[in-house]
Amino acid sequence: MNQPASDHDMQQLPDHASIARVIRDQRKIELVALGMMVISIWFYQAGSWILPISLIIGIALGLLNHLATEYWLLKVITSGETPTRGQLTRATMIRLCILAVVAVAAAWAFWPNGIGVLLGLAIFRLIALVMTTLPLLKELKNQ
Repeated sequence: MNQPASDHDMQQLPDHASIARVIRDQRKIELVALGMMVISIWFYQAGSWILPISLIIGIALGLLNHLATEYWLLKVITSGETPTRGQLTRATMIRLCILAVVAVAAAWAFWPNGIGVLLGLAIFRLIALVMTTLPLLKELKNQ
């Protein structure tokens, strides 16, 4: 059974979407990305900077995708409109296609160590997914 939003919940919604709001709201995932980038430097022990740099590029691409997704969602929420399934699909496909092209191009440019771009992106996306899903599951459980 859906309950009406409390006054506290309503105060948290901004009037309009802003990149600054998204960056402020996503501090935890940004710190995780920064930590992963710092840890990636450890791979310099392999004797080349290409692997750590490619890992950092992959993590940065994952973070950029995450922030773009959160910004788009905030725009949808603050607009008050209900997007259609087609609009959701198109927006997601466009963002993921751009991400895939950039990631594969970067991996190809640094090949064979460029595989780190795809590895960094995949690991970051997995961690971001878990960090995003766990609070949602807790909220669903509490309802």
